[in-house]
Formats: sequence, C-alpha cells, structure tokens
Amino acid sequence: MVIEIRLQNFFSIKNEIVLDLRAASIHSNTAKKLSNNYFKTDKHKLLKTITMYGANASGKSNIIKAIRFCNAMVFESHRHNENTIYNFQPFKFNGLNKKPSKYLIRFINNGIEFEYSFSLTRKQIITESLYYYPKGRRSEVFTRNELAGSEKKDKYSFQSVIKRPMDVVQNTSNKTLFISRASQMDRDIAKDVFNYFHNKFILRYFEFGISAIETLSNQNKKRLLEALKIADSDIIDLKIKVLKKEGKNFNANLTDLTLSVEDIVQDHLQIKSYHENSPNTAFDFFSEESSGTVKLFLIMLTILDIVKNDKVLLIDEIGESLHTDIIQYIFNLFNASNKSQLICTTHNTSFLDLKKFRKDQIYFVNKNDDSSTDLYSLYDYSDFRDTMNLEKAYLQGRFDAIPFINDSIENLKSIING
Repeated sequence: MVIEIRLQNFFSIKNEIVLDLRAASIHSNTAKKLSNNYFKTDKHKLLKTITMYGANASGKSNIIKAIRFCNAMVFESHRHNENTIYNFQPFKFNGLNKKPSKYLIRFINNGIEFEYSFSLTRKQIITESLYYYPKGRRSEVFTRNELAGSEKKDKYSFQSVIKRPMDVVQNTSNKTLFISRASQMDRDIAKDVFNYFHNKFILRYFEFGISAIETLSNQNKKRLLEALKIADSDIIDLKIKVLKKEGKNFNANLTDLTLSVEDIVQDHLQIKSYHENSPNTAFDFFSEESSGTVKLFLIMLTILDIVKNDKVLLIDEIGESLHTDIIQYIFNLFNASNKSQLICTTHNTSFLDLKKFRKDQIYFVNKNDDSSTDLYSLYDYSDFRDTMNLEKAYLQGRFDAIPFINDSIENLKSIING
C-alpha cells in the first residue's frame, strides 16, 4: 500500500513533485457517497485510485517512467557492475543534469509502515535510507551517504535491526543499493522491502511467467469471462493449456504495452475459446479472436490478481485501446477491493466526474515555462465546488494541463501550403 511518492530531477521533473495517496478531509455530501474509493489503516485513510491528466509533453509519462525506474532499481541494482550507467536522464536545464536525482516512497507492507529513499547520479548512488514504524514511531534502520568519507564505515549508520550489516556493506558498491544487496544476502527486513517492490508494486499490465498464466486464468476464469462480455464478446468458455513450461517472464516492450502475442503463444501456451452460438466449436484464442479481446484478457489477468491480493498497479494511459465502459469496470474493481491501489494516467475526460472520483483522486500534470513538469491535485482548488461541471472546466483550461492549439483555417492552411 502506497502512502506517498516524491520525485525530483528525473526526466522533465525538475523540482520535487508529490503524489499523495492519503485521503484528504473532504466533508461534502458528494464525497461521503464515495466511501469505497478509499480504505483505512491504523494511521491513514488511503485512496484506491489516482488518475493524472495533462497535455501531451506535459510529463505524465515521465512520472510513470521515473517511478518504474526507481522501483526497478531496488530489485535489479545488485546486478550492476562498475561500468553501469543508469537508464534515466536528470532535468537537462539549469545545470541540474550534474546534480543528484531523488526518490522517496512511504508504503505499508505486512502492516508496518516504511519510508525508503535514495538519491543518485547516472553513475552512482549518493545517499540511501530506510526508516520504519514498528510500534507507530519512526525508527531508523540505516542511512548511507557516499560523500561522508573515504571508508565504508564512515558512509553508513545502522541501528540494531539488520544482522551483520557491515558484511553487506563490504559487498555493496556505489552502483548498488544497499537494500538490494542486503536482500540478496538474506537479511530479513531488507527482504521484506525487496519483496514489496518485486511482488506487490506491479509496474505494468503483464509480468507473469507462463505457468502463472495457467494458474491465474483457471482461478479467475468466471471473472475473465465476465470482463470479456463487457467488450461485447459472446465467449462462454476458455481452456488454457501450457505446452512447454519455462520460467521465462515476458516483460519486453511492456512499457508501452506492445506485448507480442507470439512471445506467449509459440511453444508455450494454448488457449481455446468457445462461443455461445456454437459451444462445441473451438477457436484459437490468439489467432482467431480480435486483438482487442486478446489484449483485454491479458490486462484483466493482471488486474484480477492485483485486486484479490491487495497489490499496487502503475499504468501509463489506462485508456489506450480500451472502451470507456471497460476502463470504468477496472476502476470499479479497485473500488470494490479491500486494499488494492491503481496509479494511472489518462486522457479520457469522461472520468472527470465528482460523482465517481473524489477531488484528491484527480491530479493534473502541467508543463511550466522552463519545460519542467508540475503536479497538483484538484483538491488544491478549494474554490471548485462539487456541483460544478468538472469535465467542462478542465476542457476550458480552468486547471491548465491541456494543449492549447491554434487550429484556425488560416493557420492550418499555412501549415499545409507552407
């Protein structure tokens, strides 16, 4: 469960931006009817969904990209060697390309709140820290500052939480996050943090191996068929068979959701679909069903696992190639869940509706004059009342975060004939 995320100096993000999933204190009658849009923990009320709106090139995708990069650092950095150059860009103007980029996340795992942060350049880790709240009070696990001295003992500070921490330190280079190395070396609290990022915070729609697809498909078959019916499908049954079990995960090209169906099908998986008009006639699901139906199947496979197991999903452009009713169905699944969360971007303004979303669930991403990305919530607009037409106000530019296009006939003619 995510409490908040802070990012600074990643891609178009210059100054620190904050994505806060704590539910604000909103007492309007409209908001009170949306009690399913958040859940309660011992200390917090946390939102189940966050949507970000903004014009093209405002930086929406960069926010998603920065979170994906930072989370992936936790479960990948122990593989880095001395030649590693990290796969991100700091803000390129005003000399910030030479300054550290910073990431902080507060989250809850197994009932315990954690606060984890690090800063880095493209070539090395600069700082890193982990705090937790085992009894409701903030307590240090470790801090790290690579600039604090020449000896490793000068760079780290530990409490008594991690066993033999200096053994881990001796195996941690300035290319590697300590938490990543400590998990690899079987240190308990580090494994908890690592497993949260690796298993609970899902960075895109599809990250399952072949054998997991068979298990999840069969477990969720009824719900998958219900979801397909929303897409006007008359499929009444699916039969899934693994042809050759391998441990491979299919993550290639998933940043923009361009999963190659052949990666899944060839020598690995067979799915037969059956239709209402001829229940005994088998169709090859991947070659004979529409690409939209196949895509929806893969998406719902992930989402049903997430909402059943209280995970977090991060998606850029949730509405890409999906009908509005299907997107609403996805939002409804999260609202009906216990403690799952969805962080996404979208251009679909039909969800700018305060009868469906609270003010604190709607964020706007805007491009500043210096080309940097700004992030702010509808909740920041205290003068915007629940009775106002939110979609209309957004399209009129009330909150910025929309493209301003000069599409006069004269301008269009000059482009065509120029």
